[in-house]
Amino acid sequence: MGTVFSDVSSNLYNGSLYGYGTSPSLDLTFTASLVLGFLLLLMLGERSRGGLSPTKLSLLIALGIGFQNLTEGLVFGSLGSLIGVTGITLVVLLGFTLQNATEGFPIASPFIAKADQKSLTLVVPLLLVGGLPTILGAVIGYYYNSTAFDTFFDGLAIGGILYVILPIFKTLFRETSTNRTIYLGIFLGFIVGFAVNLL
Repeated sequence: MGTVFSDVSSNLYNGSLYGYGTSPSLDLTFTASLVLGFLLLLMLGERSRGGLSPTKLSLLIALGIGFQNLTEGLVFGSLGSLIGVTGITLVVLLGFTLQNATEGFPIASPFIAKADQKSLTLVVPLLLVGGLPTILGAVIGYYYNSTAFDTFFDGLAIGGILYVILPIFKTLFRETSTNRTIYLGIFLGFIVGFAVNLL
């Protein structure tokens, strides 16, 4: 989430008013898309009666990560269109690949408690939901890029990530030990992903 916010902050704090002002239209775009990303996942999560199943929880995590990966793909695609597929582009691609590999941990963590064959076959499509938006974003970013477009998808990503992370903190200290282990696995997966982003 920090990486996405650092990307969007250069759009929001664009140097107007001697560096202290922001662009009202981009502020509105960012705020609306952040709320939209959060509410989309909230509505999907609220449709579950009796709590979230491991599959639905993994889907929500994958969607939140997918929103964020779409923004990474947009950055990669626009970089590729500006300078071509050169050494720096390949280094960025390698970084995206390593970082996205770590995102499988939070997606798969709800299945830790019951690692049977059926659960494991569900994980692969969920990993694709989380990872394929990077490729989609790269294609879109290569052919089209604008500040408002990037700001919209950055807000959507941050809203989705907030939806995924906030309940983890709430339930981490309240649930039974099995659920606590699951949520701790999700949280640690995000921490590992964030640490890889810092590299």
